[in-house]
Amino acid sequence: MRRPYRAAEAAAAVLLLLLGTACGSRLPESDFEHDRRTPAPATGEPLRVGIITSVTSPVGGNAFTGPRDGAQAYFDRLNARGGIDGRRVEVRRCDDGGSGVGNNECVHRLIDEDRVVALVATTALDYAGASRVSRARVPDIGGQPIGAAYDTYPHLYGIYGSQAPRDGTPGWDGKLYGGTEVYRYFKREHGARTAAVVSYNQAASAAYARLVEQGLKAEGYEVVTEQVDFALPNFRAVAADLKQQGADLVFDAIDSHGNARLCKAMDDVGAEVTAKVTNVQNWTSTVPEDYRDAPRCRNALWATGSSRNHQDTGNEAVREFRDATESLPTHSQWQLEGWAAAKWFTDAARSCSRTGITRACVDDFVHRSDGYTADGLLLPVTFRPLPEPPQIRRNCLSVARWQDGRGWVSQGDMNSTCFDVPLLSYEP
Repeated sequence: MRRPYRAAEAAAAVLLLLLGTACGSRLPESDFEHDRRTPAPATGEPLRVGIITSVTSPVGGNAFTGPRDGAQAYFDRLNARGGIDGRRVEVRRCDDGGSGVGNNECVHRLIDEDRVVALVATTALDYAGASRVSRARVPDIGGQPIGAAYDTYPHLYGIYGSQAPRDGTPGWDGKLYGGTEVYRYFKREHGARTAAVVSYNQAASAAYARLVEQGLKAEGYEVVTEQVDFALPNFRAVAADLKQQGADLVFDAIDSHGNARLCKAMDDVGAEVTAKVTNVQNWTSTVPEDYRDAPRCRNALWATGSSRNHQDTGNEAVREFRDATESLPTHSQWQLEGWAAAKWFTDAARSCSRTGITRACVDDFVHRSDGYTADGLLLPVTFRPLPEPPQIRRNCLSVARWQDGRGWVSQGDMNSTCFDVPLLSYEP
């Protein structure tokens, strides 16, 4: 079953807001790029798709590029094999600069000027143009739900699905819902009973920490809350208290740099935990560099999400992704999800070959997606709306842990790691 909104996405949004606050404001720098790669042997008129990414955002150049790179790799391989019924996919990329102004500019240029048939793997810090995409009835396929746009507007299809009405209001009457399956997993599978939540004394960070605390308490955990100063965080004091409190798990609402410093402090004071839990955005191959000063904490890192581990090369679909992205310097879960988004568009376009590959036909295919998995890369996705949010759902999750020398090691199969959990509401 698919959850209507994942708490991990809320975490990603919070961390991005934090980093944006730390770096200050920045003028938008939209960069519209044509794909200049050598055309593959295809004879028909090209199909244009657009990819909007906040590359030059206040967050930094590598924070958002994973989905774009995964989608581009998929389309490159597709074109090398003849495209879609002999039609090459022509990728038009636009950097919105991480601003609402830049995002609206990208939407206008891709939809109105270049007439792309669809947007794919959108990853935008401020998706200000979302309503415009929806009004134009352009399908946006497999975007990362940073913010509530994919639970608000029709014709927008987030990579994890949504069962909200999507009638112009976020979620159900302005509220989104997330399950407690992550907390249930560590309680049932690893006997965790005490969990710590670390946040900054900053509004967005504190708000997300309260959401995590709410979910943990619903699952019966004893919760230890730790807050550090945003400007001058004393992570050593936090680590010492974690050790004294005997925390089994550590969750956080802090940025990646802060996480690395927290892990080092935990190693320095000898605070050992069952799991230091992170989200899909940090499920990357850069762990050895990011946590180089914290070997014990590094090997306690766990990640959870809704897609198959990008290192699970025993799976044929993952193996194809890794083969196609072999030249990339790093690998990440967001790259794999961008690849899945591109495949989703391709499956939709192929279904339209006889009647014509139009925006409306592609949109209809994706809208009717019920149980779509991108060849097993995703947990089953649906956009079947529910008039009311369910109180309890059976939610599944993908779990991996980091081990030096092996990387991210899958923990069970995501299609069978499932729990009947309550859904808790929160405002985006």
